[in-house]
Amino acid sequence: MTPGLASSPLLIAASALGVLGALMVLAGLFALFGLHPVRFVVRTLVGLLLLSLAATIGAIAVGVQGYQALTREEIAARLFVRPTDSQRFAATVRFANGREETFDVAGDEIYVDAHILKWKSLANLLGLHTAYELNRLAGRYRDIGQERSAVRTVYSLGPDRSIDLFEIRQGNAFLAPLLDADYGSATFVPVTRPAEWELRVSTTGLMMREVSPRR
Repeated sequence: MTPGLASSPLLIAASALGVLGALMVLAGLFALFGLHPVRFVVRTLVGLLLLSLAATIGAIAVGVQGYQALTREEIAARLFVRPTDSQRFAATVRFANGREETFDVAGDEIYVDAHILKWKSLANLLGLHTAYELNRLAGRYRDIGQERSAVRTVYSLGPDRSIDLFEIRQGNAFLAPLLDADYGSATFVPVTRPAEWELRVSTTGLMMREVSPRR
């Protein structure tokens, strides 16, 4: 468990509800042994409800790990691109936390997409707000024929997840009052020379802005 996850208010709330739910189930068993069937049913049902709620909140806490809170347009990463051959270039991504990765990319353009989670008012009460996570970096060809047949290079920018809120939301319409999952938030720019780009993200999606060379 990561330090950030251990101190997450959602995980703390899930743990508290889990403990309370377990105690209620245990109290229900004592009521059963004491021949109090009504108390057994009520306490057990309440305990199971609390445990289910704890599991749901815990899953959300794990699922949002790695996402960055988004309150305004901000720089998600910097991209440094350098052509290395015909329709080939090196792309270095410097993430907001200082981490860097370099990729060998094929194509005429660099393409980046992201996941954006938009939590609705009910979820805002739990401290959940719009968040983003960079998802993929790829090369893109201008020619449709090449896009279909030429070498493709696609790289993951996000972590592997045991719980994917996008997939969960896609398969569960009942989560609509809590969460919107935006797909296809992407941007791409041509790579014709060495350049530096700011990859910016806002609540409406991604964009790239070239950084003016220092004089």
